[in-house]
Amino acid sequence: MSTTRPYSPGDRGPESGDGGASGTPGDGGLAVPSGGRQARRLSFDDESGVVPLARDFARQALHAWGWLPAASADRRAAAEDVLLVVSELVTNACLHAEGPDELRISCNNKVLRVEVSDRGAGQPAPRTPHRAGRPGGHGMFIVQRLCLDWGVVRTPGVTGKTVWAELGAPA
Repeated sequence: MSTTRPYSPGDRGPESGDGGASGTPGDGGLAVPSGGRQARRLSFDDESGVVPLARDFARQALHAWGWLPAASADRRAAAEDVLLVVSELVTNACLHAEGPDELRISCNNKVLRVEVSDRGAGQPAPRTPHRAGRPGGHGMFIVQRLCLDWGVVRTPGVTGKTVWAELGAPA
């Protein structure tokens, strides 16, 4: 489902203050429980190879939160979906904005949320009509298909946006 709502139904928006942890590529971020929610943050300042860096960072978070190693095929598929969504959102920021500024991943028992901030002015949307046989243009279509919901947050007076997507936690 495509949406431009800044937050998913029932979500009151980002937590005030820091609300998470910062991490550098070398330390893998810090897990911070916050009201049953765990969060990790990765800044891309002066980094190269941001897509594999983002995937590795997300994989480390999934290990820390018990999604990996997966005990079943369904759990493995859920973790792979998260890694694919991270790759697609970061790739979109590279291709259609000035690159990503930050990746935030948070989860509770039911939902995992991925957020990628960039300085771009564009509005992400799945290409329609979707042409499965053509190369490129599949990123937001994939995100739409794999996620419970997704959207864009813009802060008035601030350049850029945050694209977020939410996936269901494995059973």
